[in-house]
Amino acid sequence: MLRILFALLAGLFGAALLHLVIILSLPHFTGKDAATRVAMEGDFYKFYLLGATDDSAGLSNDDPYVRTAVCSFDVEENPVRLTAKGNVPFWSVALFDDASNEVFSMNDRTSVGGALDILVGTPIQLTELRKALPPELQKTILVETQRSEGYAVLRTLAPQPSFNKAANDFLAEAGCDEFSTDSN
Repeated sequence: MLRILFALLAGLFGAALLHLVIILSLPHFTGKDAATRVAMEGDFYKFYLLGATDDSAGLSNDDPYVRTAVCSFDVEENPVRLTAKGNVPFWSVALFDDASNEVFSMNDRTSVGGALDILVGTPIQLTELRKALPPELQKTILVETQRSEGYAVLRTLAPQPSFNKAANDFLAEAGCDEFSTDSN
């Protein structure tokens, strides 16, 4: 009787574990994970505002008080610099690798002077830059990533309709640009 009970419990546990693995790995195999959807928004190195138009990639911005923009990047050849300035009540940025693992996040309260200025690169690229840091990067936050491809999610608040223009302008003018290390 004890053997039957043990076999039954082991079978139930195994089935539950198998179902959990299948459910968690499904986005990876279907191509519908967050990194794939962000890459489907358009070209690399450009912030795309979510919710402004119908989104064929399947991303949305359902919160009426939050405006969101996404940008795909690849730091294989050069680092990428993320910048944004504006008079918004709050902003936050999160960086993810191509497996949708969060690499870095910050907001306007933890930034230098309230502006977004981040340089994302591989450890080798950033080590080379630190040897002779250009003056324009003195206040830039350097973020290392182990994987070359990734994406950034930039959010800002528009708690009242009067904030909509400032929030949309902040996201529309945000930069997600390759940083050429050849100019050093």
